[in-house]
Amino acid sequence: MGSILLCALLFAGAIYGQAGKSAYLSRCVGCHGEDGSGGGHGPGILNVRASRVVSRQALLDVIRNGIPAAGMPAFALPANEVEAIADYVTVLRSAGSTNVEVAKGDAAVGERVFNGGCVQCHMVRGRGGVLGPDLTVVGKDRSAAEILAALRGSFKRPVRTVSVKLLDGSTLRGIAKNENPFDLQLLATDGSLRLLRKTEVTEVADGPSLMPRFQGSQEELLGVVAYLSSLKTEPTVAATTGWKGVWAPKPGEWPSYNGSYTGNRYSALDQINAGNVGRLAPAWMFPIPGAPGSLQTTPVVVDGVMYVTSVNEAFALDARSGREIWHYKRPRTKGLAGDAASGINRGVAVLGDRVFLATDNAHLIALHRLTGQLIWDVEMADYRENYGATGAPLVVNDLVIAGISGGDEGVRGFLDAYKASTGERVWRFWTIPARGEPGSETWSGKAIEHGCGTTWLTGTYDPELKLLYWPTGNPCPDYNGDERKGDNLYTDSVVALDPATGKLRWHYQFTPHDLHDWDATETPVLVDFGGKKLLAQANRNGFFYVLDRVTGKVLTAEPFVKNLTWAKGIGADGRPILLPGNEPTAEGQRTCPSVAGAANWTSTAFSPRTELFYFFAQESCNVYSKRQEEWQAGKSFYGGGTRNSPGDNSGKYLRAMNIRNGKVAWEIPNIGGGILGSGLMATGGGLLFYGDGRGAFVAADSSSGKLLWHFNAAVNWKAGPMTYMAGGAQHVAVAAGSTIVSFTLR
Repeated sequence: MGSILLCALLFAGAIYGQAGKSAYLSRCVGCHGEDGSGGGHGPGILNVRASRVVSRQALLDVIRNGIPAAGMPAFALPANEVEAIADYVTVLRSAGSTNVEVAKGDAAVGERVFNGGCVQCHMVRGRGGVLGPDLTVVGKDRSAAEILAALRGSFKRPVRTVSVKLLDGSTLRGIAKNENPFDLQLLATDGSLRLLRKTEVTEVADGPSLMPRFQGSQEELLGVVAYLSSLKTEPTVAATTGWKGVWAPKPGEWPSYNGSYTGNRYSALDQINAGNVGRLAPAWMFPIPGAPGSLQTTPVVVDGVMYVTSVNEAFALDARSGREIWHYKRPRTKGLAGDAASGINRGVAVLGDRVFLATDNAHLIALHRLTGQLIWDVEMADYRENYGATGAPLVVNDLVIAGISGGDEGVRGFLDAYKASTGERVWRFWTIPARGEPGSETWSGKAIEHGCGTTWLTGTYDPELKLLYWPTGNPCPDYNGDERKGDNLYTDSVVALDPATGKLRWHYQFTPHDLHDWDATETPVLVDFGGKKLLAQANRNGFFYVLDRVTGKVLTAEPFVKNLTWAKGIGADGRPILLPGNEPTAEGQRTCPSVAGAANWTSTAFSPRTELFYFFAQESCNVYSKRQEEWQAGKSFYGGGTRNSPGDNSGKYLRAMNIRNGKVAWEIPNIGGGILGSGLMATGGGLLFYGDGRGAFVAADSSSGKLLWHFNAAVNWKAGPMTYMAGGAQHVAVAAGSTIVSFTLR
């Protein structure tokens, strides 16, 4: 069989070798090297897994269109020359992937040998060590000849082994993940990640490889090559070997999307305060090339490492310096619908040795926290049915909780929980009940089949009550309720679930039978106040709510905007008291707030220091219209649209709400920009951080709203700030456009 495959490759090479090789050498060799391993101006193109192109069509597209952001020009070539180059590159990638010598190996023998020793340093499908490269798909990445050369010690190694002497006289040995004249990120042989400044180091010397030359028999050698060559499939469910999930954030860390389970975006750190904030200056910047628009990620910091994301990408950075430690990336998915298609990702969750990331095509993946190696990958839903994922997961105990997007595309919403150790799904809560289930009586018509109610923003958790709180999105079609008469549970709601089972404890629906796309996906903030356990949210529908989070009972519901035409208040039963004349019509009906809402998803904050709740509010109206529409895969499912309301002017405000009475304590008017902008963060230093609509990053006094400091970043903000301690200094970090910027006192 090996001989047949080898002959096939040689035959292909002969066919494409003349025209293809000639065209490749004249067009590509200067950047990518004669053998495709990389040249003076471009990367190697043999590693299929790390490549931008994973199919022949993608390769053809890259040759024709180039990659302008990466410096590769487009080539206006005849079709036959483009195809010849693509075919020759394919042969280069395949060359030596099978040979007669390797074909003699017994993969079963090789697997036993590998598990007896190699697994101490190398991971396969989530099991093994992290000092060496992950070999889960090495048979896809490397030819058998390359694997054989590596085992014999004659293959160029992609890692650098160093010996480091510290000021205290001790010595560390390991893999240099990154080094420059100022700092060194070292994965030590004991499995720890050491983030070193050069002021702590007396000497860095290159050392011998940590991978010894293979010492087994020829049969064992060929067996290991055969086994590794067979590894070509990404992991789905991982082994549990050695799993230790520990949720124990240290002071000064920001270990989750909102910084804590409460969702309050408050940090007690006070090294940066109202008295010295004028000295705040950038400490470092980390740009993310190719990021689609402004980043929406909130950095997470654990054990001195910062984790940030773009769509289908995760980076681990030294939180003191911003130096990259590792980078994981997979190609964006084509054919998506809705928000996921625009390349949104809001961040990661961390537990034990794992980092959890949702991908654009509704997969949830686990990466190794120290190396970025893929441990497991599970599909939450089929993206071809309009599903996607954009939010940051939430870790609760040993479960990873993740939601999905597609809330204007007619999906059926749900929330999932997976074992952090293996990726096995533990439970699913459907936000749209199936016909005949409790809650389905609130849907009359056929829209229940594609009712939306998605779960695309991160929820919160009360460990004492053992309750998980998650906000849900609008019903579909958004503006036409003719085929969904009734309240449409559990859309536009906050649901309180048992995190162990996913069972519903209680729910509260802010906007029954929503016809204006006022999804309730702003983070529900948990507040302990006056001896009560409360949940607060400034809802998109224009009302500020305070609920008893034990029972879901409404305690406060006050309007926080003046332009509010759809309801005159919230009744004692918690239901809105509707005003007539606000349903969308075929011709169009003016209603306030606008579709963007009086508030939206961007992060709010609550400070126990001031007892104030901070959020962005918008005074605005729209004309809403409806139309008949059938659900289709790959398309949105609005059932209508919106347009500007003549004579109505929009205005954006930063408002501080008194949690006791639901009244505005102070505001910053004319803050600029639209409602979909920056988030907020409050600190123990008496500060409130945010990005304004004119491109500035701002610090205000959290008690009064007085502006104290700003930095002109000249970007459109889409992300919320956070704060952390690193090297004894407090930092404030935020995604500014496509760049992560970290500030500290100077």
